[in-house]
Amino acid sequence: MPKQKTNSGAKKRFTFTGTGKIKRHHAYHSHILTKKTKKQKRNLVHQTLVDHSNMKQVRDLLILR
Repeated sequence: MPKQKTNSGAKKRFTFTGTGKIKRHHAYHSHILTKKTKKQKRNLVHQTLVDHSNMKQVRDLLILR
């Protein structure tokens, strides 16, 4: 049986913390920034953790079972 491949898009978008949680970037910070407030844009810069309900989907994309 051939090896399974990691999803190329997922490996560029997600990183791991030291405890095994998965970090992600916020969406909505790439374009149409003129109508967003400074506070909104500033808060979208930071990274956050993937929600528990989406963890299985992301782990499957990264082939971690």
